[in-house]
Amino acid sequence: MFSAAPTPRRVLPPAAEPSVPDPAAPAADARGEGPRAVGRTGTETARPAARDGGDAAGSGRNAFFDNAKYLAIVLVAMGHSWEPLTGQSRTAGALYMTVYAFHMPAFIIISGYFSRGFDLRPDRLRRLITGVVVPYLVFETAYTLFARWAYDDPDMPVSLLDPWYLTWFLAALFVWRLTTPLWRIIRWPVPLALAVAVLASVSPEVGDDLDMQRLLQFLPFFVLGLHLRPEHFALVRRRAARIAAVPVFAAALALAYWAVPRMTSAWFYHRESAQELGAPWWAGAVMTLAMFGCSLVLTGCFLAWVPARRTWFTALGAGTLYGYLLHGFLTKGARSRGWFEEYAWPHSPLGEVAVSLTAAVAVTALCTPPVRSPALRGGAQDGVGVPEGAATGSRVTMTTVVPSPPAAYRSRPRTARASASAVRRRSRQGDVLPGRQRRQQVERLEDEAETLAARCGEPVRPHPGDVRTADADRAAVRPGLRHAGPS
Repeated sequence: MFSAAPTPRRVLPPAAEPSVPDPAAPAADARGEGPRAVGRTGTETARPAARDGGDAAGSGRNAFFDNAKYLAIVLVAMGHSWEPLTGQSRTAGALYMTVYAFHMPAFIIISGYFSRGFDLRPDRLRRLITGVVVPYLVFETAYTLFARWAYDDPDMPVSLLDPWYLTWFLAALFVWRLTTPLWRIIRWPVPLALAVAVLASVSPEVGDDLDMQRLLQFLPFFVLGLHLRPEHFALVRRRAARIAAVPVFAAALALAYWAVPRMTSAWFYHRESAQELGAPWWAGAVMTLAMFGCSLVLTGCFLAWVPARRTWFTALGAGTLYGYLLHGFLTKGARSRGWFEEYAWPHSPLGEVAVSLTAAVAVTALCTPPVRSPALRGGAQDGVGVPEGAATGSRVTMTTVVPSPPAAYRSRPRTARASASAVRRRSRQGDVLPGRQRRQQVERLEDEAETLAARCGEPVRPHPGDVRTADADRAAVRPGLRHAGPS
């Protein structure tokens, strides 16, 4: 008798002009943490940002990931400080094994997550060189010169193909990021990366150049990070996950305490094959798969307890690469002076606590802005989590983040209009599909939009005729929205 009421339609407000670049604040991506961001101005800002772990202060960084990186690097430093204590303390050995099972996997997963937008564009390659290769060359040379003095070995060669101590991560990150476009198009990337890691673990003939064993055996964690989305991290931040993390960590500590006299901790370094560790070849495959599963579980438990709000150490998360690279001088310096062998007090319970706190305080100080070298500022941060593809220094003034269809090319408007029109047409088709088909269509559109946006040039303002329906709002799809923020 009466026609149905029309679906309410709402015209997008004009996008804000990009603000003046700020070197300390990289942009967020279309889903909240990656390279492309777009949102809307207004009053709906503070609470959504805080709920998503964003920086309510408007820095554009995600507080959750900065907190996770800082806590992970503290565990890295504490683990290195526990290494000389494991020979005389079974408790220190259990803590050492437990932390080593997940601290580097967590760090690598986050690095992979923020490398999702990397491609072989010249500007990205320049940032890879200045942010990873240059620090590698500097610190590999510095560590070699330091080792000559600390270990009284003036003939120790400077070898850029044989990373010493901590610099293996930079060499691995360089190779991982170069192969990112390949892992983004492979149909089963994580199983394939696991197969590569298994083959490396049973192949003693793999050379030492660039610490290839570690590069290949840690590869699955980086590839997994490349294919994670914000909703996957949201799963481990639920209250049920935090509650479950407590008994899981307790069980891991108990298992590690049992395993200390029965297995070598060298399995957690992933730098040697099974045969080199004195085990049969098949043990390499079994241990690689088993430790990958254990590391994922413990990483999830660790992330479950990472605060999503801003804390006093959130800002330190932007400087974790400095803390990682610089604390090695303190660790190796203490070992070379023989402090753990000459004095008995570090091996007492109170001494172990004091060593742990000293390591935590030292790496915290090394992550602070006064310690960061101006020669490396702006580049080295990219190695451990700045979204690849973000316009370094662009401040995001809009905090309600939505998925974005392809960005427009100023120099190629015909291509941009054709791409945007195709996505809009498919979005309208997706709106009429029910249930699972609709969700799959939305996911495909988001992936396609992200891929196309990664290739964009300069951003343009939203098209004045673009509108957003209530159904599209609920599906988190913005069919006609052009990329308004910095790419």
